[in-house]
Amino acid sequence: MKVEQSGILAGHQNPVYTVEASQKSGIIFTGGNDKGVVEWSLDRKEFIKVIFPVQTSVYALHCPNFAPLLISGERSGQISIWNFDLQSLQRIPLHHHKPIFDIKSVSSKKELLASSEDGTVSVYNLDSNQTDYPLLYSFKVSNEMVRAISISPDEKLAAFACKDNSIRIYALEDYSLVYNFQAHSLPVTSIQFSPDGKYLFSGSRDAQINIWNTSDFSLENSIPAHLFAIYSLALHPSKPFFASASRDKNIKIWSTEDFSLKKIISIEKGYQSHRHSINKVIWDANNEQLISVSDDKLVMIWDVQIDV
Repeated sequence: MKVEQSGILAGHQNPVYTVEASQKSGIIFTGGNDKGVVEWSLDRKEFIKVIFPVQTSVYALHCPNFAPLLISGERSGQISIWNFDLQSLQRIPLHHHKPIFDIKSVSSKKELLASSEDGTVSVYNLDSNQTDYPLLYSFKVSNEMVRAISISPDEKLAAFACKDNSIRIYALEDYSLVYNFQAHSLPVTSIQFSPDGKYLFSGSRDAQINIWNTSDFSLENSIPAHLFAIYSLALHPSKPFFASASRDKNIKIWSTEDFSLKKIISIEKGYQSHRHSINKVIWDANNEQLISVSDDKLVMIWDVQIDV
């Protein structure tokens, strides 16, 4: 495996907390402790524009694969939806009064899920035939923060990473609880189903990555992965690798076949990498690029050549 940095996107004035790939190839969006959600070109490696303003820090961004929308979740609890076709912004009536930490969508149901520090998950209608995006349900998942969401590839299950060290699995058919287990020794901070749906990967403040078999959510493997909290996991959409990002300023790339470490991206390893906590990593599905964002205010693009 060969990794080279192909670009640094500078322009944020404060820490960057989240990054999301657009439905349009070669475009990403970022948000953080700034006053707006930013659009960037991966091809030209440059700033394009501020898509829309925000009042408080943005912790979550999401682009549904079934609608021309960009959705943000803020520290205030505000959820905002930008419609690219209409070039209009709709701010959802405030339901949560604590930060929104993650947003995901379910294409088969045209629904949006948002998780909050208040321990609840809210569900909204994203049907394009609607003139607004009404709240459908809200349910209590935990007495503490729900930090992250992952939807299974078959869209039958939603996994929630909780501050009380647990993972809770809900059936998307009726939002009923089907599994509830203590997953880590400290809060669970990141979570993602594998593309084939056979495993669920979780990362925690305990610096461990745990791999769960989705047949019964038994523990398949546990990796002592980082020195400090793991803030993001990103499974490659088509190849047997995944990336992890941590407060320890390291990005690591692992095999999903034997869970071995394949590459460390850090200043100590000779890369012009992040100097502060790395908050999120994503794969650009259209090429072999990994995108990372950090408290150092920078967005970095990594070309990853993977031989399988």
